[in-house]
Amino acid sequence: MTLHEKIILITGASRGLGAAIATKCAKGGAKLIVHYGANADAAHALQKKLDDAVLGCIGEDLRKEGAGERLWAAATKLAGPIHALVNNAGINPASSLNGEITSWRQSWADNLAVNLIAPAELSRCAVADFRNQGGGTIVNIASRAGIRGDDIHHDAYAAAKGGILAHTRTLARALAGDNILCYAIAPGWINTDMAPKGGEKLKLALSEIPLGHMAEPEEIAALTAFLLSGACPSATGATFDVNGASHVR
Repeated sequence: MTLHEKIILITGASRGLGAAIATKCAKGGAKLIVHYGANADAAHALQKKLDDAVLGCIGEDLRKEGAGERLWAAATKLAGPIHALVNNAGINPASSLNGEITSWRQSWADNLAVNLIAPAELSRCAVADFRNQGGGTIVNIASRAGIRGDDIHHDAYAAAKGGILAHTRTLARALAGDNILCYAIAPGWINTDMAPKGGEKLKLALSEIPLGHMAEPEEIAALTAFLLSGACPSATGATFDVNGASHVR
């Protein structure tokens, strides 16, 4: 399995899962464009760590209208033809049904913008170029929540992640004949800054995982790199569950 000389755009790559995916892809020989939302220092620190595997870092707030199109344009200007896209960036602000209406609306807007609209816009741009290039690969990092739902305070997050799963399947069905492969990964809890770190919330999270621990970022990174390698094209359209058997279909 190799990613030698493949140029890959990874969103939300400055830290956590995105940084793990970037590191794994770099080890496989890929050239990377690192996207970050606000943490430029972390993105440039990753660039320094991965050295010439990173072609450059691009900042873009994916909550803003047109962010996906601007990011793709900046990435192609920087790197030329891109071979693969990893839609990893995500946010999870609460959207409590009992919350104040203005905050509730803003949470829905932000969740949909970052977790669904921006990835869809990036995919739209990628598909246009991939068709001219003879193919390409898209990996969308979704969530277990998009399949089974989430708690009542994170309805918007679950809805957005369910949307990205449907989007992935639709693209896969429509574009396989153009050699454009689309996959989704649906993790449960991952041991990153977004996960609970202690107390009752951590106990509750672990209590529903038969494996007994959260997934490590490197596990999802390894699966992402495998899918990007082209080793199993017939899996296009599939959603890969990585949740320690906490949700088995």
